[in-house]
This record gives sequence, structure tokens and C-alpha cells, in this order.
Amino acid sequence: MGKYKVVAQEERQTKIMDTPLAGKRILTFVGDIYEDLELWYPKLRLIEAGASVVVAGPAAQTNYAGKNGYPCLSDVAISDIDVMGFDGLVVPGGFMPDKLRRDERVLEIVREFDESSKLIAAICHGGWIPISAGVYQGVRVTGSPGIKDDLVNAGAIWEDAAVVVDRHFVSSRRPDDLPDFCRGILEVFAS
Repeated sequence: MGKYKVVAQEERQTKIMDTPLAGKRILTFVGDIYEDLELWYPKLRLIEAGASVVVAGPAAQTNYAGKNGYPCLSDVAISDIDVMGFDGLVVPGGFMPDKLRRDERVLEIVREFDESSKLIAAICHGGWIPISAGVYQGVRVTGSPGIKDDLVNAGAIWEDAAVVVDRHFVSSRRPDDLPDFCRGILEVFAS
């Protein structure tokens, strides 16, 4: 019994120290009617992997309600973001992207991440934001089937898959794809 406790403790310590994203800073967007799981699952998974995750919304220190009612407090205002301080961007879906893509600063942020070949990860309707930023031309992507035509019309190469990784771009279709989505994000940082 004593030997089992030592092995289990060593395994836990190894797992705790398995933080491949230590020192990385990830930005994610929030706004009203975001898809709850598509924000929280990646946020917590990336924190678990050692990253610091900063949530940017239209206003700083503001609670935004998800589609299912789960609140998310923004850390900073989108207008105050300096892309140089971040290693990647995660764009959750829901109805939020349709509103945020009308904000020119949001689109500038996405373009700056793309110009620096930094991670841009979008899930479900989150793909609307990179579409509006004009960064998907010639990029292999997936997304909600509801925005397939938008992706294709933006010049993206559509694939119906749980996750598509193309250079610094990661995309997924829906909440059920979140485990693959997060593995794709980790894959980009590992390469």
C-alpha cells in the first residue's frame, strides 16, 4: 500500500509539471450570447497546460452572459489590446461573433495575429470573425455547417472535420469537437 501511494504521488507531480504552454499568453474574446462551452472549455484547458488566458470584451471588467446563461467577466477591453503581448487568439462561437466582427478593432487584432503567424483558433460561428478580417483566403478550415458558405465565399478551403489545423490556424465545428480543438491548439504550439 505504501508503494502505491509513492507511485501515485510521483504520477501526480509529473502531470502537474506537464505545462507545455508555460509562459504563453492567450487572448480570447467574449461578448453577450457567446457559446458557453466554446469559451470555458478552451480557457480552462489552456490554463491547465500552463498558459495565461486573458478575456477581452467590448468593455473591461464587465460580465457577459453566454447562450446558456453562464457569465464571463472580461479582463480587459478589446480597444486596449496590444497583440505583441500575446501568443495566440481563441475565438468562441455563439451569436457573439456576429456582433464583434462589426468592430474594426477586433478585425485589426485578428489581422495582426495573422501577420505575425500567431495562433488563430476559431470554433463554430467564431469563424465569422476571421472571415470578416479577411485572413482565411486559401486556408483549410472547418466551422459550423451554418457558416460553410460564408467560409467558402471568403476563399477558405472547407473541410467537414472535428478539427482542421493549417499552419497557425485551428478550427472546429461545434462543442462536441472541443477535445480535438484543444489538441489542435496544443499541436500548433508544439510545432
